[in-house]
Amino acid sequence: MKFLNSKQTISLLLFCVPVLAFAHDVTNADQELLRNGGLWAYIQVGATHMLTGYDHLLFLAGVIFYLQNFKDILKFITVFTIGHCITLIGATYLGITANEHLVDAIIALSVLYKGFENLSGFEKLKLKSPNLLLMVGLFGLIHGFGLSTRLQSFDIGQEQFLAKILCFNLGVEAGQVLALIPIVFIITLSRKHKQFPAFYKAVNWYLVLAGIGLFVYQIYGYFNAH
Repeated sequence: MKFLNSKQTISLLLFCVPVLAFAHDVTNADQELLRNGGLWAYIQVGATHMLTGYDHLLFLAGVIFYLQNFKDILKFITVFTIGHCITLIGATYLGITANEHLVDAIIALSVLYKGFENLSGFEKLKLKSPNLLLMVGLFGLIHGFGLSTRLQSFDIGQEQFLAKILCFNLGVEAGQVLALIPIVFIITLSRKHKQFPAFYKAVNWYLVLAGIGLFVYQIYGYFNAH
């Protein structure tokens, strides 16, 4: 398996940021699908939203990069999943929402945080890094709230309200599994290559830069929406 060098990797990934910034916005086509497609449409839109949810997937990739074996990956992904299920279902059902730009800005900071931690940022500052499992659970709650704000931006009506929320959540979980399969495969395979340390450093620096870029993008969107 041949890897790009670190500078090439960062350049390629940075090129993708402008595209990613528009990846999982709510669309009229999604609204039309939900209006006419029944419960299955909520599963479909939930899966699509996660598969194009660059910020969620970048964070998960950062978590997986830090872990060494499948048992740990399963444990941390389970905690993250429980966290985002709680807020996605709970906040949507109770009608608790917030400005999506601000929520997505915090999610962008979670991407920055994970890259920073993976690069031993806390150790370099002579600080003890927070408990990783606790932080993944906390960020899971925040990511779930972000998904809830997206779902609440649709007109889903009151009929079968809870069923629609659960179906959307089911779609998110299905999309997450489909997205994680190639991510876990690539990272696991890359560990066997002698250039893995350079690849690891390049990707995690990208997470830091992408987190900063996406944070600025969302804050800009927040102030320009008012």
